[in-house]
Amino acid sequence: MTAETAGDLTVPKLLLQNEKKWADKVWMRKKERGFWREYTWKEACGHIKNFSLGLMSLGFQRGDVMAILGDNDPHWFWAQLAAQAAGGVVTGVFSSSAAKEVKYFLEHSDAKIVVAQDQEQVDKILEIKDELPLVRKVIYWDHKGLRQYDDPILASFESIEAMGVEYGKSHPGAFEESVAKGKTSDLALLMYTSGTTGLPKATMVSYASLVASNTAFYAMNPVTEKDEWVSFILPGWSAEQGLGLLGSLNRGTRMNFPESQSTVQENIREIGASVLMYPSRLWEMTAATIQNKMAESTFLKRQAFRLFLPVAYKAADAKCSGRKLGWVWWIPHRLAMFLVFDPLRDKLGLLKIRVAFTSGSALGPDVFRLITAIGVDLRQLYGMTEIGVSQHTATDIKVDSVGRIYPGTIVRINDDGEILARGGSLVLGYYKNPKATEEAFAGGWYHTGDAGHLDEDGHLYYLDRLEYINRLADGTKFAPQYIESRLKFSPYIKDAFVVGDETKSYIAAAININYDNVGHWAESKRITYTTFADLSQKPEVCELIANEVKKLNEKLPGGQRIQRFLNMPKELDPDEAELTRTMKLRRRLVEERYKDFIAALYGDKEKVSMDVPVFYRDGRQAVVRAEITVNRVN
Repeated sequence: MTAETAGDLTVPKLLLQNEKKWADKVWMRKKERGFWREYTWKEACGHIKNFSLGLMSLGFQRGDVMAILGDNDPHWFWAQLAAQAAGGVVTGVFSSSAAKEVKYFLEHSDAKIVVAQDQEQVDKILEIKDELPLVRKVIYWDHKGLRQYDDPILASFESIEAMGVEYGKSHPGAFEESVAKGKTSDLALLMYTSGTTGLPKATMVSYASLVASNTAFYAMNPVTEKDEWVSFILPGWSAEQGLGLLGSLNRGTRMNFPESQSTVQENIREIGASVLMYPSRLWEMTAATIQNKMAESTFLKRQAFRLFLPVAYKAADAKCSGRKLGWVWWIPHRLAMFLVFDPLRDKLGLLKIRVAFTSGSALGPDVFRLITAIGVDLRQLYGMTEIGVSQHTATDIKVDSVGRIYPGTIVRINDDGEILARGGSLVLGYYKNPKATEEAFAGGWYHTGDAGHLDEDGHLYYLDRLEYINRLADGTKFAPQYIESRLKFSPYIKDAFVVGDETKSYIAAAININYDNVGHWAESKRITYTTFADLSQKPEVCELIANEVKKLNEKLPGGQRIQRFLNMPKELDPDEAELTRTMKLRRRLVEERYKDFIAALYGDKEKVSMDVPVFYRDGRQAVVRAEITVNRVN
């Protein structure tokens, strides 16, 4: 029985079915100290069962909430499945969160049990434990640095498993009975939104929503037990839950866990991953890496890349439209792949990728075309924590759209141009926030807050958040995020925020240079610099970025072209709340914090001295004085 046919399926029930079906098949692999540690379905299910019984012995009951704080690891998902098997609800907390952020998530979710990865995460919780009266136990799975800790709230993962073994002896069948009580309508996850417009809200995700979302996804994507998945996306995020965990439970794909976040690309290449999900941010970085490496390569390699790239684009455009490449182009394309693009994908760890996805912010069409051109079958997914909406199919891709609507999902555009959606994957609402639930799900439709439109072929187009669609003094409309995504195609631009409103006559931008790529470029030109701020304001670097802006302006309608920009003397940082933990821009906060930058962009001075705010992770604030160049684009 699978998610497509089950009438009352839950994730723990599917787990037990798979244990019987694939008992000795390897389900998970973790790279540890240079070696792959393998776990069969039977072995992993044993850990899950014992840990679940251990939770029951601690008094963890149906409806209780467990929070998990850590990076991707088999223990992360064992803890999740164990809690759900006991009838509990799970919420994931970003491992990069500061103690203050962790407190918000644990307090808001009413978490009673916290599972933490290591000493770093445990220390955050111990720092705030007196402010969290509901938390009964903090369980860690990595012992390093924790053996001398004697706080009674702490326990190791193994010790809870041992308690579960003893509990199972005196309560035979308790695990199986608890799993059997689960219903599709039960709450499975509290999944927090990215919080681009305020504090993150906790969406209540039922098993019914998970099953419906997964079923729709597989209707458009044939994923099988032969596929390899690398689990490195934020484990509490909907993409990792749906494509990763549910992919393995529903299709038998093998889950592989990298040794660390810094070895992801190396591990993807090593295991020969066949299915891959990168957030749009990582695809942008991949495109920047490709362009930068080509610029720094030998003369012959640069010439080969430039010669064959138009051929690759021709093949990419044919693939996206579902057309076959004519024989006149087929031979040079095969030659291009063999000589240039197969070796390039191999270096990027993408050689064996059968299908790849992008989600999060919409990926700019320039980045999408380049990644497709080098031979990656890339597909854009569009949706949010609240509901999955659309995606590209294998042979029907428009690079500036977000694909076709999922089966079972209905979309309409209201009079304000807002995308509304409803369907089986719709969540139950927001936890402890009836007002937001009533507003967002009015009339049975989820009001996405996104501006978009549908074309005559049924493709959905995402423009930007509705509240961010701006208009200049002459009435010209523009979507800041669309322009920003196009800017980030440049290997020298990492981030940007675009500004302009009804009181302004032109569009301007504040830009974050890509420090590594611009640094390499400066070194090749023998330009000396000391810091990020110093490099960003070098006249040669300002000219470099101006040329990149000019290239984009050539592709934009006249009224939507950037006329002025400045290079920010510091990077936008999630630790300073300028980006979300999923690397989305918190636009209103950034515009308010850097209002002096915006004023300079619309002033009459070419150089301005201003105080730049700096926020540290420990809560301290400082101000750095910087002289910034305002650049005009001719």
